[in-house]
Amino acid sequence: MHNTLKLTVSHAPFWHNGSRISSKSSNIFLASLLAVVPGCLQYGPAAVGVVTLSIATAILWELAFNFISRRPFSIGDGNAAVIGMMLAMMLPATTPWWAVVTGTFFAVVIGKEIFGGIGANPFNPAVLAVTILMVSWSGLFDFNAALLNYDFDFMAVYPLVLSKSFGAGAVDSLSLADLLMGKQIGGIGATFGLGLIVGGVYLMLRGYIRWEISIAFLAGILVAALGFSVANPTQYAGPGFHLFTGYTLLGAFFLATEDASSPVNFIPMIIYGLIGGILTVMIRNIGVHIDGVLYAILIINLVNPLLDKIRPKAIGKGV
Repeated sequence: MHNTLKLTVSHAPFWHNGSRISSKSSNIFLASLLAVVPGCLQYGPAAVGVVTLSIATAILWELAFNFISRRPFSIGDGNAAVIGMMLAMMLPATTPWWAVVTGTFFAVVIGKEIFGGIGANPFNPAVLAVTILMVSWSGLFDFNAALLNYDFDFMAVYPLVLSKSFGAGAVDSLSLADLLMGKQIGGIGATFGLGLIVGGVYLMLRGYIRWEISIAFLAGILVAALGFSVANPTQYAGPGFHLFTGYTLLGAFFLATEDASSPVNFIPMIIYGLIGGILTVMIRNIGVHIDGVLYAILIINLVNPLLDKIRPKAIGKGV
C-alpha cells in the first residue's frame, strides 16, 4: 500500500517583515499634519471643516462600498483616511461641502475600489479625484477668487498665476524663504513647504516612501525650470520658484510616491520621477493649465507599467 503525502501549496509572499498597512497609513497621516496644521491656522475654521469632512466622507464611502460589494470592511487599514487627507491638502479652504463629498467619492469609489481596492489602483486616487474636480468645476480652484475675502498680511495672489500671466518679472520680488514658509495662497496643505519637506524626509528615512522617486521628481523640476529660465529669463521663472509653489512639494513627497501607481525598481523610479518633474514645468510654462503637477502625475501613473518592465538582469543570465 502506497503512502499518500499531502502537500500544502500557498501563494506569495512567503515572508513577512511584520509591517502593517495601518502603520504606514498612520505615519503618512501624521507626516501630512506638518503641512495641514499650518494651513488650518492660516485659513481658519473653513479649512478645518474641509479637512475633517474630506477624511470622514472618504472613510464612509469606503465603508459603504465594502457593504454593498460584500467585501470585508477595510477602513481599519487607514488608507481611506489618508486618501481623504491628501485630497483635502489640495483643496482651497473655501471648497463647498458638496465638492468635498463628490471629490472623496471619485477618489475612493472610482479611483480605488472599482479597481479592486488598495494596491490595485492604476492612478493615485486623490490626484484623479482633484483632476476631475478641476476639469468639471475649474472655478473652485481659482485661488485668487476663492480666497479673496481672507485678510492676508502678505501677497494674496496665487504665484503661478503671476508667473503665467506676466512672466518672470512679476515674481522676482517674491522671497523664496517666504514661499517656503507658506506665505502664499494655495491648497490647504500645499503652501507650507517646510512642513512638506520635513514630513517627506521623515517618510523616506522610515522607508514608507521611495526616496528615488521624490529626488528624481524634484531634479526634473529643477532641470526643466533652469532650461526654460536660461532660454528666456524674462518670460520663465527660475527653478526655486517652481520648487516652492503650487503642488510641487506635495506631489514629490506624497502623491507621486503612492505605492500602487509607482514603479518598484530603481531605474524605472528615476525615469518615472524625472518625467513627472519635467512635464510639470512644461505644462506650467507652455501649457494651458496653471499648475501641471497633477496632470504630470497622472501621465507617469499611466506609463508606470511600461517603465516597471525595465528590470535588472537576473543573476547568472547570459548577455
